[in-house]
Amino acid sequence: MGSSKFMGKVTKCAALALVFGVVGGTAFSGANYFMESNLFADGKEVTEEGKTIDSDKIQPVSTGATSASTDISGVVKDVMPSIVSITSMTQQEILSFFGQNRMFESESSGSGILIDKDDEYLYVATNNHVVEGANALTVQFSDETTAPATVRGTDPADDLAVVQIKLSDLTEETLKTIQLAVMGDSEKISVGDSAIAIGNALGYGQSVTTGVISALGREVTFQDESTGETVMSRLIQTDAAINPGNSGGALINTKGEVIGINSSKYSDTKVEGMGFAIPIATAGPILEDLVANGKVTTTGSPYLGIYGKEVTEEVSSQYQMPRGVYVAQVIEGGGAEAAGIIEGNIITKVGDKEIVSMDDLKEALRDYQVGDAVMVTVQVADNGGYLEKEVSVSLTARTD
Repeated sequence: MGSSKFMGKVTKCAALALVFGVVGGTAFSGANYFMESNLFADGKEVTEEGKTIDSDKIQPVSTGATSASTDISGVVKDVMPSIVSITSMTQQEILSFFGQNRMFESESSGSGILIDKDDEYLYVATNNHVVEGANALTVQFSDETTAPATVRGTDPADDLAVVQIKLSDLTEETLKTIQLAVMGDSEKISVGDSAIAIGNALGYGQSVTTGVISALGREVTFQDESTGETVMSRLIQTDAAINPGNSGGALINTKGEVIGINSSKYSDTKVEGMGFAIPIATAGPILEDLVANGKVTTTGSPYLGIYGKEVTEEVSSQYQMPRGVYVAQVIEGGGAEAAGIIEGNIITKVGDKEIVSMDDLKEALRDYQVGDAVMVTVQVADNGGYLEKEVSVSLTARTD
């Protein structure tokens, strides 16, 4: 999280997960299951703050530690050269006392992880909100040298971004010092495993906090108050302190492998020890795509315009409902509404991809851009059964 520019809201979706839009209602026998569930839990205020390479100067970190290692200092020492601090400069327009608009430059801080390089650039993974709106970016390495950076690509829907630094802007000494991070497997971690968070907390420089994995697959929504952008992800929850400026930094295991990218934490005074990180299993493919293709999303992420809830195998069996994503509410003016999708429909396919979960739907939409028309297969309740229907949905921007 950028320490001064990103403020968000975290909403735990107990029974309705946010899927690129808005949701809620029913018209057949299993409807009570969905409507009796809490649509949203109490909102909490949030403060924001590899890829194999071929180089004789920069190589992935190899800590040699074991999962049972308790020498945290040794692990951190090995990993620190792969973590950077990011300073973002933005311009803000403020109305003066005399009614005149004046531009002020604002500085915020975040963190990043060295993930790749080629013959020209060094690439750093971070959060989208760390770099969005930035007029200038500066990266500081473990040897305290700095270099200018530019945005390579962003994915607001997953709050991920990649920035690039020209190798020509780095000294030979710095090139010998820095290292690429080793990616771990976040799908193999368990609740109770040790976790270490590293990042530029409060912009003071790199710091380390430790804890455990508190929960996996937490459905959390983030809302950027400056854009209205809403982001839903399934995150790793940890009690390792993640403070403003930690966003984009690494959550690592005791082997020194990156298992997550720190994103944000609860700031409610009644809540302690609830930090969140994007699982590397989710972030990895997206970051690789951003490095390879340099995609920069400026118009928002494509979405259907619904709120939906996964029809699990258990629910499907109990209520004789098709597996898929249950449409609980359709957003007014969205693509789903225009295509005739209504509350109570169950989405079972997007294009040629089968949909049985919220993650499936989210992943399928990544193949499209805002404005694309996509064929969506829905199951429509009909006299105690279901009829299959295929409709064309024009995807709109999340920020529309």
